[in-house]
Amino acid sequence: MVRFLRPLLRGTTYTRLLHLWVPVLLVSVWLFVDMARPWLPALLLVPVGLVPAVRRGEGLQARFMLTPDETDSGISTAPSATWGDRLRTVLWLEIRMVLGAVTVALSVWMPVLAVDLAAASLGRTPYDNPLLPIDEPHWGYAALVPLPLLALAAAVVGLGELVTAVARWLLGPSAAERLAALEERTERLLERTRIARELHDSIGHALTVAVVQAGAARAAGDPAFTDRALGAIEETGRAALEDLDRVLGILREAERPVSGRPTLVEADRLLESARASGTKVDAEFCGPLGQVPGPVSREGYRILQEALTNVLRHGDGVPARVRVAVADGRLDLEVRNPLPAAAPGPGRGSGLRGIRERAALLGGRAHTGPRDGDWQVHVELPLG
Repeated sequence: MVRFLRPLLRGTTYTRLLHLWVPVLLVSVWLFVDMARPWLPALLLVPVGLVPAVRRGEGLQARFMLTPDETDSGISTAPSATWGDRLRTVLWLEIRMVLGAVTVALSVWMPVLAVDLAAASLGRTPYDNPLLPIDEPHWGYAALVPLPLLALAAAVVGLGELVTAVARWLLGPSAAERLAALEERTERLLERTRIARELHDSIGHALTVAVVQAGAARAAGDPAFTDRALGAIEETGRAALEDLDRVLGILREAERPVSGRPTLVEADRLLESARASGTKVDAEFCGPLGQVPGPVSREGYRILQEALTNVLRHGDGVPARVRVAVADGRLDLEVRNPLPAAAPGPGRGSGLRGIRERAALLGGRAHTGPRDGDWQVHVELPLG
């Protein structure tokens, strides 16, 4: 019994009931105008449903009154974009009208029936009730009084569930809307992946520089070198904090532009950071770096950062050669260093994997691994 009564204690049951009543209330107003043609409002719903904005209004009503507690109701609030959307809206309006008429009829006649049964049990003959032709009142009718009320309660709950299911079917997202939602979710996932790579590259580079600098300063035992090392650690830490603030800002503001991310024009700070860690870096830049498209230049900066971090982390102080060239419609970036005594195998770490992923996303290609006695990171990115 408690399980049966539980739906009657939910507010959603009564907002759905109100949603079913609304169209019939409009029809009742029309009956005061022309009672001879009660079907005319249902006919007028056809051109009304073809208006694109009507689908949006019906979707908002359905979300607010049929599924008020659901974050993902499966009901669209976009206007009609195709004829399929318009025809589904017309069908929804007609079905809503029919279900509303059934609901209002039950809401009126079931209580009336219960009252007439109670009157018949008290010895009074019901007057003009087509559902209850009673000629001889009897006290036994008292046992039937709860039945119309229970039927009304079941109808209210059942019709509410039915109209909600119909709303999800006819006002649900179209194929184009589902595709757009899927693309949006994909973009969010790609953005989260990119932010994770940003944090790995920036913070990983800063920590590597700090560890190398601290170790070199302790081993050198030279106050002047220690001062330079501390200065380099401070500068690298500040740059990492700036990157961290920017990435957190992107997380807080989904629409924030990415124009603030560093580009290859600012590559000098990466080279200086590596040199301050005691690594000799020979760099060669060819071509107009300032004319490289923003996405390519930003990803190129992160690739160079990760490659230099790899040198500092695994190179044991070996020198590195950096070459960045812009020519023939592509960006060519290469970082080489002699293989250390314990040469690693082909790169499978998250940083080197991130380099290959960045290159692939931009339609380029990347090689990370031993070549000609050196460890090489070589990336080619198209500019267009």
